[in-house]
Amino acid sequence: MQNYEKNNLNKNKGSVLSIRGGIIDARFQDKLPSMHNLLRTGEKKDILIEVVTILDSQTVRGISLVPTHGLATGSVIIDEGHPLKVPVGKHLLGRVFNIFGETIDRKGELKPDSDVKTEYRSIHRKPLKMSQQAPAQEIFTTGIKAIDVLSPLERGGKAGLFGGAGVGKTVLITEMIHNMVGEYEGVSIFCGIGERIREAEELYRELQETGVIDNTLLVFGQMNEQPGARFRVGHTALTMAEYFRDDAGQDVLLLIDNIFRFIQAGAEVSGLLGRLPSRVGYQPTLASELAELEERITSTPSGAITSIQAVYVPADDFTDPAAVHTFAHLSSSIVLSRKRASQGLYPAVDPLQSGSKMLTPQVVGTRHYSIARQIRQTLAEYEDLKDIIAMLGLEELSQDDQKTVKRARQLERFLTQPFFVTEQFTGQEGKFVQLEDALDGCEKILNDEYSKYSEGDFYMIGTIDEVGNS
Repeated sequence: MQNYEKNNLNKNKGSVLSIRGGIIDARFQDKLPSMHNLLRTGEKKDILIEVVTILDSQTVRGISLVPTHGLATGSVIIDEGHPLKVPVGKHLLGRVFNIFGETIDRKGELKPDSDVKTEYRSIHRKPLKMSQQAPAQEIFTTGIKAIDVLSPLERGGKAGLFGGAGVGKTVLITEMIHNMVGEYEGVSIFCGIGERIREAEELYRELQETGVIDNTLLVFGQMNEQPGARFRVGHTALTMAEYFRDDAGQDVLLLIDNIFRFIQAGAEVSGLLGRLPSRVGYQPTLASELAELEERITSTPSGAITSIQAVYVPADDFTDPAAVHTFAHLSSSIVLSRKRASQGLYPAVDPLQSGSKMLTPQVVGTRHYSIARQIRQTLAEYEDLKDIIAMLGLEELSQDDQKTVKRARQLERFLTQPFFVTEQFTGQEGKFVQLEDALDGCEKILNDEYSKYSEGDFYMIGTIDEVGNS
């Protein structure tokens, strides 16, 4: 305590004026702290506050990032002179962090590879200028047929992942982390915003069991933490991701679960600050707050941050302001279907509801676009025929309709594939399928080149060449 006071003798000091839950007003006589500056108070100086509003020439208002139990008016408050800073570097891989960049995995303190001290960077960083971004639109191949063919991801773009519990979200996420390491020699960062501790612990254990933890780092702002902490944890993860993109020149896969909880935390902060609510009770600054986070996710000539974000749609209302503003930033949507999961069709990507802005002839090429359209058309026709099949049977359909059903069932099973991260559970060797191989297989099925084979021959294979070889 004495050492701390000694080291902070020259820092700007003030006093706590008022405390209303997580909102603290503080008065500074000499110099006013800047916006986003970090303030410390409390007996042990362990209560951290971020400046969010400047009230007048001597008073600032801040949001607490930790509980304020025991804090009293008149307490000394210290201006750190800078925003919240978190560690960056390759030695962060394999570890779990909180919003402050502190490890929470009980593996001890961070240890850099050399004698060089760990670098710390502010979590408030501006998005890259247009001149610094990569101008061309590129496809980010995942090695997963259902995604690459029907809802391709954009390198440096944002994709929404929709799905309830038990449909394979975590398995899909861990497989993408695995493929990111193998194909791109990149790193993966998982950001849990408002995560339940059970979900966080389960994911960490699965990443360990599947062997991908060494190229992954996790950042959590848990559900029981202050709204200020949940509101800023995404910025912490992005600062760490930007190091790997800009300094290490690597591709980064940033997984965010759940982006709606970021908006929810912002609404809580806005309410605590006494701002007048906007439509449906959301904060008036919803659009700009979301853009501050999303616009930092982009690609450069040397590396890219590609983000996959779990999206919760309140009451399935796609006109909800949170959903509308989130969708405006997304370039792809991956919808996981419980019905497909119950049929054992994994990954349970719904080909008719999933889509991508990248799926245009100008970006993916005429052949890819044409094959994807034919697949969707075939599966949509099959969906329409299901009621007739259920009532009258397959034999009552016309010859053309019977061929359509066979093609659709073959396509459904061909779009399944064994994952590397499930090898130990299924006994099946995982497959990374190149986009060209996936397109070749779908094209041959659509052209009835494999009509003599049963639909079961296409289940859980990689390329089309494996049909008939097992």
